[in-house]
Amino acid sequence: MSKGPDAFRTISEASDELGVAQHVLRFWESKFSFIRPMKRAGGRRFYRPQDIAILKGVRRLLHDEGYTIKGVQRLHREEGLKRLLGEDPFPPRKAPVQAEVAPSPPAAKPAGTPQTQGALLDALADLETAKARLDRLLG
Repeated sequence: MSKGPDAFRTISEASDELGVAQHVLRFWESKFSFIRPMKRAGGRRFYRPQDIAILKGVRRLLHDEGYTIKGVQRLHREEGLKRLLGEDPFPPRKAPVQAEVAPSPPAAKPAGTPQTQGALLDALADLETAKARLDRLLG
């Protein structure tokens, strides 16, 4: 009899489902603070469905995409669990990005001229606007 998709998994069941050894799961627990299976008396681990999804993401990043442990830690710190779960942190937009981008400033002149400084300030304002839009989208 197999368990339902919402059932908790023991470490051996999680290990079999992920294709990694049990000691690897325990090691990942020590390296990634976001892996926290429920523990019963005696320290027996039970993995919830969301724990399994996170472990699958960690396995994919480490084994398939070639990330290091520090790389996965950095990804989690910078992008959160969505990236680990395989969700696209940059979903496709309805309007093309180019429609919102201001035209490039004219060809650069020597750095000290007032025209160049004005063009640089305009470019900086455009970049700050684009950053604010990205922050709102990712927010």
